[in-house]
Amino acid sequence: MERRKFIQQTSLFTAGFFIAKDMLAKNDGPIYGHNNMRYRMDKAWSKADPLKNPVNDCHEMVQDAKGRILLLTNETKNNVLIFDKSGRLLDTWGHDFPGAHGLTLLNENGTEFLFITDTVKHQVYKTTLDGRILLTIDVPLETGVYKKAEEFVPTETTISSSGDIFIADGYGAQYIMQYDKNGKLKHFFGGRGDGDEHLDNAHGILFDWRKETPTLLITDRTRHCFKRFTLDGKLLNVIKLPGACVCRPVIRGQYLYAAVLRTNDLGNADSGFVTILDAHDKVISNIGGTEPIYKDGLLQPMAQNERIFLNPHDVCVDDDENIYVAQWASGKVYPYKFTRV
Repeated sequence: MERRKFIQQTSLFTAGFFIAKDMLAKNDGPIYGHNNMRYRMDKAWSKADPLKNPVNDCHEMVQDAKGRILLLTNETKNNVLIFDKSGRLLDTWGHDFPGAHGLTLLNENGTEFLFITDTVKHQVYKTTLDGRILLTIDVPLETGVYKKAEEFVPTETTISSSGDIFIADGYGAQYIMQYDKNGKLKHFFGGRGDGDEHLDNAHGILFDWRKETPTLLITDRTRHCFKRFTLDGKLLNVIKLPGACVCRPVIRGQYLYAAVLRTNDLGNADSGFVTILDAHDKVISNIGGTEPIYKDGLLQPMAQNERIFLNPHDVCVDDDENIYVAQWASGKVYPYKFTRV
């Protein structure tokens, strides 16, 4: 009996040791973020070889229906790199987008397409997932706003349920252009100006489907906010994000995620973080940033708190709610992965 008891105790001890060891291995490393949106960072997520498949600026990322992560870079050796969620490189394509910037995924009747903006070529493209160009949109001279192609510097697109294409001219004249699915201009609004209905660095645009009536969320990066518009361009409200030069909004479930390129102003380099807002437009977590604090209902200025990013430019949130962060002007690093804990 004593021998049997000894074996049982030894077995329990051994099992407990390996369980504890496994838990320690999984829980290795610091945790970033706040409240219930907290993450561990993997800087070595990408398994790509930088000598064979380099990146320059990692601008934007999306996840397709197969679960693959598509990264857009302005490195013309391979503008689009396709990974699985473990970071294994599956495929690459693209040599013709020197100003590759915005990457939007469209599911059209079960078939997926990409929309790519090029800030150097001053064009927007609709492509297949393997890079075949189906539609090209040039400078909208018919608006009377533009006199030459160089004045049109599109940064982002979003597509309505009817197929209308909305383009943010975030590095140009700051207008939002609405086209039909065939690339015919229907309407435009915004533009540079002093009122809240105008925009300055309209870097990103996204349809917000979380409520019964969809709206457009548009970045006003210089003014540290998102602006919510009706689909025909009427301003509804301003979501102030003091201190945050925010990039495009990304929605997964009920949460809104965004990379913050820099803190305070565009001259304060290498000071970014990632911010997360709930369905009520309230910041609940900052990855690499200060804790979000509200006083009398007003969000207090936010800033980088932990130097884990240089210039984060976009986030992709996968179907497991993990976050991939693409960075601009950051030493040609591949995206980092943040696993939710």
